[in-house]
Amino acid sequence: MTSASQTRMPAGGVTAPPAGLRPGARAASRRAETRRKWYEIIGLTTPAVLIYVLFVLVPMGFAFYYSLFRWRGVGPPTEYVGFRNYALAFQDPIFLDALRNNAIIVFGSLLIQGPVALGIALLLNRRFRGRSAFRLLVFVPYVLAEVTVGIMWKLILTDGGTLDALLRSVGLGGFVQAWLADLDVVIWTLLFVLTWKYVGFAIILLLAGLSNVPPELNEAAEIDGASWWQIQRHVTLPLLGPTIRIWMFLSMIGSLQVFDMVWVTSVPAVRSLGASATMATYMVDNGFFARLWGYGNAVAVILFVISFVAALLFQRFLLRRDIEGAITRKVK
Repeated sequence: MTSASQTRMPAGGVTAPPAGLRPGARAASRRAETRRKWYEIIGLTTPAVLIYVLFVLVPMGFAFYYSLFRWRGVGPPTEYVGFRNYALAFQDPIFLDALRNNAIIVFGSLLIQGPVALGIALLLNRRFRGRSAFRLLVFVPYVLAEVTVGIMWKLILTDGGTLDALLRSVGLGGFVQAWLADLDVVIWTLLFVLTWKYVGFAIILLLAGLSNVPPELNEAAEIDGASWWQIQRHVTLPLLGPTIRIWMFLSMIGSLQVFDMVWVTSVPAVRSLGASATMATYMVDNGFFARLWGYGNAVAVILFVISFVAALLFQRFLLRRDIEGAITRKVK
């Protein structure tokens, strides 16, 4: 037998104060419980907040500060130029070419990687012999280091390299191009290399999303006479929508900030002309190697602002429904 004075657990899971306490004691007990929760929140979040402040916010603040000066990295910055570095960036045709190349990579990744990854993921989601081996093969390029992939493709695509020799051996010598040196071809060559490298990540992400599609829905559609294509279009793809939007977000941000693959694969002389430059490579070329630290920091701030605005707009118009669906609101 339990006495009426013992503590009872309400449906919400929060321990109620003992029924025998006076109103003042109950209020004090609730305040103590609230303080204890806040202490837990502060204790758990403080390390993460400190790391975020020290390694994200503080460097961003320094980058913006140095971007307001003409500074070559020696001694404290003294020549204040205001926002002149930002104006110079948007007046430089090489930076505008880099901005255009980033846009090409963003939209090219979405329009090429997306359909390719979705088609392969739908095929690999079906049961057939050797499916595990195929899944492993499509994911191998993604786990390879960017530097390794860049050097490999540079050797393949260089003038007189493996690809040119292969085309000539099968009688397709007329298709040989200066894949990494032609100013009109190089950005599309880099887009192909980036697609080869990162399409495996999209496939694995979509396969994870497909694993969450209830098989009962597909079985019900089959019973109703739907074909395989109709099931994918009307059942699978709508349920795969949140996963596709998450991949689009990651692909967009990664394409805006792409550096290592382009840096290793491209030819410096061609990159300096803007044909294969991105905002990140332009920042390193002008900030680090040209020792224009103030100007390089201005480019870094521009890159951050563009990525931040793109992320906000994507979240506002495409991820809003997914985010709202994941938040549990208090029912009044």
